[in-house]
Amino acid sequence: MRLLSHQGMLFLCNKLLVHLQCNRIKFGMVDTPKKNQRMISPIAPPLPRDPYDGLPPAYTFITFEERAEIANHSPRVVFIEVTNHCNLLCQTCPRTFISYEKAQTLSWDNFLKIAEQFPEMQRAVLHGIGEPLMNKDLARMIEYLKARHVTVLFNSNATLLTEEWGRKLIVSGLDEIRCSIDGANPKTYALIRGAPLLHKIVANLKRFTELQRELGVSKPRVSIWMTGMRENIDELPALVRLADQVGVREVYVQRMVYYLDHAIAPGLMEQGHALYDDFDERADHAVSEAEIVARALGITLKASGGMDPRSSLEQRQAHDARPWSACLRPWTTAYVTANGNCLPCCISPFATTDYESLKMGNLFENKFVDIWNQDKYRDWRKELLSDKPPAPCRGCGVHWSL
Repeated sequence: MRLLSHQGMLFLCNKLLVHLQCNRIKFGMVDTPKKNQRMISPIAPPLPRDPYDGLPPAYTFITFEERAEIANHSPRVVFIEVTNHCNLLCQTCPRTFISYEKAQTLSWDNFLKIAEQFPEMQRAVLHGIGEPLMNKDLARMIEYLKARHVTVLFNSNATLLTEEWGRKLIVSGLDEIRCSIDGANPKTYALIRGAPLLHKIVANLKRFTELQRELGVSKPRVSIWMTGMRENIDELPALVRLADQVGVREVYVQRMVYYLDHAIAPGLMEQGHALYDDFDERADHAVSEAEIVARALGITLKASGGMDPRSSLEQRQAHDARPWSACLRPWTTAYVTANGNCLPCCISPFATTDYESLKMGNLFENKFVDIWNQDKYRDWRKELLSDKPPAPCRGCGVHWSL
């Protein structure tokens, strides 16, 4: 069992103080404010949410205090990019506009070269910049990982989720599939995802959940993920209704990640489309309505990282001057591309145009155990613990979720 960090203890103590103060008011021990008079709480405002909440243990098995230049444990979460090919032209993805690496689909042999170098792996995420269902060996890879008792999941645009693929994924033992749908209106979806294929996704998901019921299986767990943007937030209530129509019981909203170091970003990869710095009355109304619809339909509505959508989208940097400092990923998580390059995390390629700075080493050229604590990784960790983190980390915990 992981011990609470100092920050976590403070968080719990503050919640207890709030509870005690509420009871004092309830039982008449504190004067209540007169009409039109603002009540000033005698205690400090609540601390920011504990970033450990809602995350799988494989991400959080170390404490804040254990972080240093040297990582003393092997990663327990491993992102393996099974392909960097994609059948869509999403306007929020760098792959649509630039090729950072050679086009590559991970072969079975290279997959084994990667997977076998992570003996402590507990959670495998089989995606990166690309559509996983374009790798014909995907089900075989999942079966291998499940034989090692690893939790396996991946994100998909679901356009290729045919019944044949569905049966393979069910048999493979896949734990979770997350389907990206950035709009409930076909026109909005096409604008963001670059292809008018919403109707196909709806049909695929509906058939997949029907197939699960026919076979009497609950795995893989299916969820829908929307990247919340100014272009689509009004459609969140309709997306919750769509989820119900296709038999999906979970909907998530996540913040858009965009370049911070590009004056004129391509497509929709710029701050003007994000909600973080512009969570206005319109967006708040959409989230409120979506919450009402979700409760009525019995749908779980959350944000990435286990937060609720409003808390995630309206957070402000004023809560924490160093929000990136809560990150554990360079100590608990590895990311390997289809070409064997090791990157600090899955968010980084979306956050900077300086892709070369993200390469910690190549796993096909050197053993991961040597890469994990060599100079580039050590420097990255050292900067992340300072007031001047690496460029891709400066917006993390601020503009997008940790």
